[in-house]
Amino acid sequence: MPARNKQDRESGRETRVRKLGSQETGDRTELSRLPVAGRSTSEVLHQPPISATASPEVGNCRRPKGLRDPGNGILYVPVVDRDGKPLMPCRAERARELVRKGRAIRRFSRGLFYIRLKDRSGGQLQAVACGVDPGSKREGYTVKAKNRTFLNVQANAVDWVKGAVKTRREMRRTRRFRKTPYRANRMNRARGGVPPSTRVRWAWKLRICRWIAGLYPVQTFVVEDIKARTKGRRRWDASFSPLEVGKRYFYNEVTQLGNLMTPSGWDTKQMRDKLGLKKTGGKLEEVFSAHCVDSWTLASMAVGGTKPENKRMFVMAPIRLHRRQLHRFQPDKGGVRHAYGGTRSLEFKRGSLVKHPKYGLAYIGGAAQGRVSLHSLGDGKRLCQNAKPSDCEVLAWNTWRTRLLPGLKSGVSAA
Repeated sequence: MPARNKQDRESGRETRVRKLGSQETGDRTELSRLPVAGRSTSEVLHQPPISATASPEVGNCRRPKGLRDPGNGILYVPVVDRDGKPLMPCRAERARELVRKGRAIRRFSRGLFYIRLKDRSGGQLQAVACGVDPGSKREGYTVKAKNRTFLNVQANAVDWVKGAVKTRREMRRTRRFRKTPYRANRMNRARGGVPPSTRVRWAWKLRICRWIAGLYPVQTFVVEDIKARTKGRRRWDASFSPLEVGKRYFYNEVTQLGNLMTPSGWDTKQMRDKLGLKKTGGKLEEVFSAHCVDSWTLASMAVGGTKPENKRMFVMAPIRLHRRQLHRFQPDKGGVRHAYGGTRSLEFKRGSLVKHPKYGLAYIGGAAQGRVSLHSLGDGKRLCQNAKPSDCEVLAWNTWRTRLLPGLKSGVSAA
């Protein structure tokens, strides 16, 4: 008799677990429709497994540390109140619960999923810092509190403006020796300010900082202070170096977002060695130890921390829009120079995020003969040149390529 009662209790427990799993599956279907940076929300937000046995991840229960994959940590979701002011991020399970109960609305910013509360304004905030590791090719950004890492960003730097300005200058000069209309040379123009290539580099960093400040309650920005090569001449070292001029412009703008700390590169190395963190020599690799390890170290100088528990990265790159040119640099057959460049492709704005029945999520490139080209959100490579405009469903205007790197599997090193 006791054995039969035990068997009945176990069968009843299995039935209740299965019903709970089926209900959660229907709730998640509504949340997983809108894709994020080429992936569905269910791929971005951590989904607990559904099985016949009770899982420690169901609901708001914390998963034991021993069961977590190394380096993945917990994926936190940014939260803003009903007035649009950032609050402390929450876990993915909590975000799904708030959306399911109708207390929050799903939103996306540059491919990053966040929620906006409908019934709350303001709240208690912790000390949150953003570490910025500038670089010539790649840059690192980390948003963290004392014991939690909310976001790691690796961004591609804007490095094509200097070459584009040089090419434009050379093409203008060659036009003056051809039998064609050209603009007269402007001699002795007043020079000053920040050079175009330097300004766009620092403006890109400023855009990312403003984007982060709009989603996270950042009080302090910690930027690694980089130095230009000195020449031993006071006027050059003080103000004539383009790097120093651009840096001052960036620092003045960041102080309007929050407090600013500027430790030197040597201070960053000492702190990194003290924490026992390793940095790889592959600067172009999409790994945490390339740039985000320094940005995490910089942020820890302001709020504290001993070890990065979350090494997942959000990779972003600016979409390069070729501005309108008078014609192509090289003539086609018959010596004809066709028009080139611009920010419009038929009825679309270039860079717009569209959904295509064959290629899925992509962004608009150029146009020719009534068709448009589509480019991949991951690496920017062209997918096709003959997409019909009627097949492209416009989702949003977009100037950044963003994607969330997948988490690491068990036993894989994050370095």
